[in-house]
Amino acid sequence: MLMEYHNPVLLTETVDGLNIQPDGVYVDVTFGGGGHSREILSRLGENGKLIAFDQDKDALENTIDDPRFLFINENFRFLKRFLRFYGYTEVDGILGDFGVSSHQFDVAARGFSTRFEADLDMRMNQNDDFSAYHVVNKYGEAELKRVLFEYGELRSAAGMAKVIADARNDGPIKSSEQLKTALRRFLPQHKENKILAQIYQAIRIEVNQELDALKEFLEQSLEVLKLDGRLSLISYHSLEDRLVKRFMRNGLFEGEPEKDVFGRVEVPMKPIGKFVTPSEKEIKENNRARSAKLRVAKKL
Repeated sequence: MLMEYHNPVLLTETVDGLNIQPDGVYVDVTFGGGGHSREILSRLGENGKLIAFDQDKDALENTIDDPRFLFINENFRFLKRFLRFYGYTEVDGILGDFGVSSHQFDVAARGFSTRFEADLDMRMNQNDDFSAYHVVNKYGEAELKRVLFEYGELRSAAGMAKVIADARNDGPIKSSEQLKTALRRFLPQHKENKILAQIYQAIRIEVNQELDALKEFLEQSLEVLKLDGRLSLISYHSLEDRLVKRFMRNGLFEGEPEKDVFGRVEVPMKPIGKFVTPSEKEIKENNRARSAKLRVAKKL
């Protein structure tokens, strides 16, 4: 039974970015509903291969019955390890559509969406023990401030952290509604949804170690891509996009690459074209696409 997912974001543009060769080996590191994967398979010949990763066990319901397809139920931060395990030392292209899937947002019990009353969860891998509950109830005030400020880019992070810490004195904060109630004075009506989204983003990134996983994935992608192999990656917020942009530009997450004695810089990748955003038509049909930003690069 297929789990319900929305249409994949920037489908044609993202797969076009891979410059598919019929007999090539490609990786979709964010399988989800399988939309991007199905498009890749439609462009592969009978000797092509597609390997898909997704740490969410719900994605297992969408696996594709095709001899050219291999599904790996793991986090993409283990890209190199599992490719090697299955006998692949290099690939022709890698696609990633980061962030939370529409399915994860739409299932209330997962706790990703501000629309629903739910337990504090937000685990992308449901086998993990660590959840949003642990961040909200076990982190010290200073740790909470760091998470809210760094990952939510919230100016009121210090005040929010103090309010959460104080509210826990009356018992654990178990649900999204309890968290919202504790933070009520930071949620003016005209900005409530925006600020809540930033709070949820911050906690979710911490729970799933999303930025650490992204960095590990990007570094490993260079090791497994062939020369001229393509990276085609969609980001949804500035923290992700900044890492992707910098890595594609100079192979680093911060700072600038060293120059040789002649003032030349050797970089491992070359961005292909400018970043791409969805059309107004796509955003109207799939609101999740509104903040998507696609970047493509090839290995030099």
